[in-house]
Amino acid sequence: KEQDAKRAKSELLAFANDHGHKIAAFYVENESGAILVRPKLMQLIEDAHKGDVILVEQIDRLARLNQADWDTLKKMLSEKKLSIVSKELPTSYMALQPERSTEFMSSVLQAINAMMLDMLAAIARKDYEDRRNRQMQGIARAKAEGKYAGRGKDTEKRKIIASLLKSGHSYSDIQKMAKCSRHLIADVAKERLRMLSTH
Repeated sequence: KEQDAKRAKSELLAFANDHGHKIAAFYVENESGAILVRPKLMQLIEDAHKGDVILVEQIDRLARLNQADWDTLKKMLSEKKLSIVSKELPTSYMALQPERSTEFMSSVLQAINAMMLDMLAAIARKDYEDRRNRQMQGIARAKAEGKYAGRGKDTEKRKIIASLLKSGHSYSDIQKMAKCSRHLIADVAKERLRMLSTH
């Protein structure tokens, strides 16, 4: 939330232009890359046409996911034959010029790119987990020194749960996708009912 996702827009436009392409649509999301079910990411995948290219500023903007969620995301992208292109990953650029390479070369580059994507996603996840661990250690120290005040409700997660409830997902689905307790889902559901009844 402290970052502005719009910052990368001009850089991505310039990158697409340099490679002779136009960007069809932008999906700006300030949600954490550690969460699989993000409203804009899900919308992007739903809106995309078979064979489209998803251009990201950096791989970690797309995936700081654990292995199971990363595999799920790759499957979702693969089902629509969507390619990921990142400015930081030159092997991904081949998705912007498929007609220029032989079938063999294309297959080799796709294999290399898939491996590089997996590696960058794993690095992004490790970096995320290392930062979380340092944060937890800092909180533990602050608690021991009586300086930790805690934080309020996790509004980001509650928004995602509310969105999933609205679109008709079951509690079990939401629990799995948002990695949360049934108690939290019930709490958000009650909150939604209260809001609906006051309108």
